[in-house]
This record gives sequence, structure tokens and C-alpha cells, in this order.
Amino acid sequence: MLTSLPPRPGPVSAFDFTEVVFGHLPRVDQRRWAHAYLDALLATPGKKSVRRLAESLAGSASTAQSLHQFVNASPWPWEPAYGELMRWAEEHTVPRAWTIDVAVVRKRGEHSCGVHRRFVPSTGRSVNCQVGIGAFLVTDDDALPVGWRLLLPRIWTEDPARRSRTRIPHDVDARGLEMCALELVRAMGERSRLGEVPFVADLSSHCPGTSLIRGLSRNHRDFLVGVPARFPVVPDRHLRARPCDSAAPLATPAADLFEAARDQHLVGSHTIRDSGGRPLTFRTALVRLPGPAADPAAARTYRLIAGPARGTGPQPLWLTNMVSRRLDDVLRLTRLRTRSTQTLDRLEQDYGMADFEGRSYPGWHHHMALMSAAYMHARLGADAPALVRAS
Repeated sequence: MLTSLPPRPGPVSAFDFTEVVFGHLPRVDQRRWAHAYLDALLATPGKKSVRRLAESLAGSASTAQSLHQFVNASPWPWEPAYGELMRWAEEHTVPRAWTIDVAVVRKRGEHSCGVHRRFVPSTGRSVNCQVGIGAFLVTDDDALPVGWRLLLPRIWTEDPARRSRTRIPHDVDARGLEMCALELVRAMGERSRLGEVPFVADLSSHCPGTSLIRGLSRNHRDFLVGVPARFPVVPDRHLRARPCDSAAPLATPAADLFEAARDQHLVGSHTIRDSGGRPLTFRTALVRLPGPAADPAAARTYRLIAGPARGTGPQPLWLTNMVSRRLDDVLRLTRLRTRSTQTLDRLEQDYGMADFEGRSYPGWHHHMALMSAAYMHARLGADAPALVRAS
């Protein structure tokens, strides 16, 4: 059982933090190696290969072998560690939202679990990579990683030899990016001790977003989700240009709705100020999703939001089901979208996200859990009250 003690002077040590997050590991030696791995992630500059991690521990060749064994081969569960990271983040921050983001980790060769060829919009070309989908708890100035999924194409899940070689669990099948995101949202909901926290994410450069939005709506989760320009919407039935027209309205690409509706009084505008006091003007319209009225997701009213253009890039578009919330509050949530991207950059540059050298499915999750713990301790460990594991 985990308990919080009253705050006391001094930071929480990496050892105490490891005892909390990885205290579920059944063996003393496993917990010792978890602490060693986390310590090494925090102390090793540059590339976080197992050899370099072992060197930072002043270890021998056997140390590197033991670290590799612990991360890549030792059969310990990672989901409880994700749950403890979620609990720690909720108890020691003021959460504003949950979010999901995508980590594209380039790989050489074809043997790392889940590796495949994929087009990456940010680079404009296809790369050989693993794709991780991360869950983050977002504060005003950070996004803390609290869970991960590895995207597995069918070439991996339908190949018995690959499944066996990389130890993919029998109950893990091929899921698209949006389904992985929904799975993480459900997991966060089950672990969370907070009340209603909105879900804010922009995956529009990676996926259409239709399944994600419908899934969030059907699960009654408040959300603000970035959508691509061609995301299909229909004007809300109460704001059609021709209310007497009995024909069902046709779906319109989200970006086109604002242009088509300019003279039909369907579009409103709203201005807020950014953190520097500069005005930001958004346009909004009430819309529905295409589909029969019997579909709960299609029967609801949503607000489509067009944000200020980002330089020469496309105008950002958002869809939210929080139509009764103050518009100022909803618009300010759009500022949170960059937090997880910044965290992903830090994880890659400073915490070894791209440096895992093992090839197994459990090993990837072990590394991501340990890396997330190292990041959270570095960001929160100095300010959090000490925790102990009660006997």
C-alpha cells in the first residue's frame, strides 16, 4: 500500500521514487536494477545505450549484461508502473488536461518490434521507424508521460514467427493509431483519481480523427481535438441557412464550412489574448457529425473552431463537445497542444527515448516506463513530498 507523508525539507531521492513506481516488482534484484537504470538515465550524457548506462554506474561488462537482461528479458509487468506515474503526477501537480501524442523513433533494420516503413508529415518523406503513442498529463508548463502503446502493423501481429521472436502477448492485436489513443484514454480514466479533466490533442497530421472523436463522444469524455481540413461536418440543424429545407444536409469539409458559411451568419468570431497580451481571433461554428440521428455521436452538437494561422502553415481546426463551457476557457485550452510535443523532444534528446537497443515488445515497454519515470523524477522529484511504501 502506498501512502503520502507530510512534506518535509529536501527532494525525494531517486531511490525512494523508484520504490514507489516500481515497488510492485516481486524481486529485490529487479527493484535494484530498476533503480540503477533510472539513476543511469538521469546521469548519463548523450546517447543512452546500455553500454553507456553501465559505464555511468562504474560497472563492468557484466553490469551492461544485467541491465540488458532486466529491461529486455525479465518478465515484469509495466502497467502498474504507468499507474503509479499517473498517481504521482495527479498528486503533485495541478492538471489541466490529458493528451495523446505520437513519437516516431527511427530505426535501422527490420528486427525491432513494430518497426515499419511510414510516411512522416513533419519530414515529408517515409522513414523506417517504430511508432509510440504516449499518454500525458498536462499542466500549465509541462506534459508528464503516464502511459504508452506501441503501434503494431498487421505484418507484425499476423506473423507467428515475428510474434514469437519479439514476445508480443497473445491478446495484443493490430490497432490503428486512433484505437491506441482511445485505449490510452480509457486506461487513464480507470487510473485517475481526479474529476472530469478535458482531453486535448491534435493528431491531425497523423490520422483523420473520426474514430477518436466518435469514441470520446460515446464515452462522455470532454474533448478538444485538432482535425484536418477535410474532416467532414454538417451545420447544426438549428443554424442551417435554409431551415425549411427537409433534405438532410450534406457533409462539408471543416475548412470549407467557414468559407461557405461566411454570408449565412453561421460563423461567429471571438478574440482572446495570448500570454504576451497579443490578440488572437478565432472563428467558431456549431456543427454535427455525419451519420444517422440514432447514433449518439452524430446526434450531439459540437463547436468547430478555426484558430489563427501559424505562419505559413495551415489554419488549425479544432472540434469540441464542450459547447456549454465558457468559450474563453475552451480557447485557452488550445495553448496546451504544444506541451506534449516539447516533452517528446526532451525525452528524445535527454532521456533515451530513441536509444533502446532491445527488440522485444516487453523490453520496449520496460524502457518507456523507466524513461518516463526518470523524466518525472527530474521534473517533480525536487518539489514533491516524500513517499514511502507502507509494510
